[in-house]
Amino acid sequence: MDLIEALRTTGAIREYTDEPVDDATIARILDNARFAPNGGNAQSWRVALVKDPELRIQVRDLFLAGWHEYLAMGRAGLRPWAPVTDAEAEAEAIAAGRAAFEAGEPAGEFAAHFHRVPAMLAIAVDLRLLATVDRDLDRHPIVGGASVYPFVWGILLAAHAEGLGGVPTTMPIRREPELAGPIGLPEHHALAAVVVLGHPVHRPSRLTRKPVDEFATIDRFDGPPLQP
Repeated sequence: MDLIEALRTTGAIREYTDEPVDDATIARILDNARFAPNGGNAQSWRVALVKDPELRIQVRDLFLAGWHEYLAMGRAGLRPWAPVTDAEAEAEAIAAGRAAFEAGEPAGEFAAHFHRVPAMLAIAVDLRLLATVDRDLDRHPIVGGASVYPFVWGILLAAHAEGLGGVPTTMPIRREPELAGPIGLPEHHALAAVVVLGHPVHRPSRLTRKPVDEFATIDRFDGPPLQP
C-alpha cells in the first residue's frame, strides 16, 4: 500500500463484518507497529489481546459507563473531559450520564456491542519509562503520550495493510481502577487505549480534515498561514 494513500485513508472504523481476526494476523500487525518512534527507544508499551468473553463484557460495561458521561457532556455543550472546562457544568453532565447508564438508556450499536468486536487489544504503558518533560508545569501534562500513541497509530496503519480497520478508544480508562484487576494491569502501568479491529463493513475513501493553512503558521502561532 502506498504510504500517502494509507495516511489519507486510515480513518476510524467502528462497524465490522462477522469475519474473525486470527491471532497470527494480530501478531503480524504488532510486529510491524513495534517500530513506532518512542522516547529513548524504551518501547514502554504492553499489549493484552482480550479474548475471554466474560472479560470482554466487563470492558464493554466500563466503556458504556464512560460513554454515557461522554454523551451527556456533549449534550451540555462541553468538550468531554477537556483539561480546561466549566467544572460545575461538567459535574452536572457527568451525573446525568451516570443516571442514564444506570437506567440502561440506549447508547448506540458500537457501544452496546463493544464486546463483540472481532479483535480487542488493551494497550498499557510503563510509567517508569516515560520522559514526561511537562510533568511539573502548571498545566495538564500530555507529553508522556508521545511514547505510546505513535505505536497505537502504527497498529491502525498495519491493520489497514492487512485489509482491516479499527479505532482506538480511551473510554474504558475512565474506570481504570475497576478494570486493572480483571485485565491484570502490572504495577506502575497505566492503560493508554483499547484498540478494536475487524474487517470493515465500509471503509471511507475520503476523510474530512481542516486544510493546512487553518492550523499551520510561520514562525509564531499567530504568524501568517503556511500556504500550500
